Amino acid sequence: MTDYEITYILKPALEEADVEARSIAIGEIVTKGGGTVGSIEKLGKRRLAYEIDDLKEGNYVVMGFKSDAATSKELTRQLKLDENVLRALLLSLDKKQLAHMAAGGHISAPAPPPSEYGGRGDRGGYRSREDRGDRDNRDRD
Repeated sequence: MTDYEITYILKPALEEADVEARSIAIGEIVTKGGGTVGSIEKLGKRRLAYEIDDLKEGNYVVMGFKSDAATSKELTRQLKLDENVLRALLLSLDKKQLAHMAAGGHISAPAPPPSEYGGRGDRGGYRSREDRGDRDNRDRD
């Protein structure tokens, strides 16, 4: 059995109870196929990056499970047929990703703060034109 993670977006018009019912029904597809559901995380209603079918929001759900390839294909087929599912993304997790998730590394470390000179990293940078020493500051008429 392979470890998978699927993220799917449900229509925003669904009530919280309907989202819960759809999540359970999608989990049952996996268990009927011989797989096991590890976790179901409902992330709630969030704004979409772009409009899908004239909708600007969606209910995001992430589910982790173990199954064989046939069950995962059946799950993606069922999600494509479901009119309440806007989008779905299925990921097959390898050992390195599982170790990272087990260590609590779901969220990457924050980026370092920008440097004093405008965030140009090790390339250097200048605060303004007046700070540049390579040109003379003569008046231009």
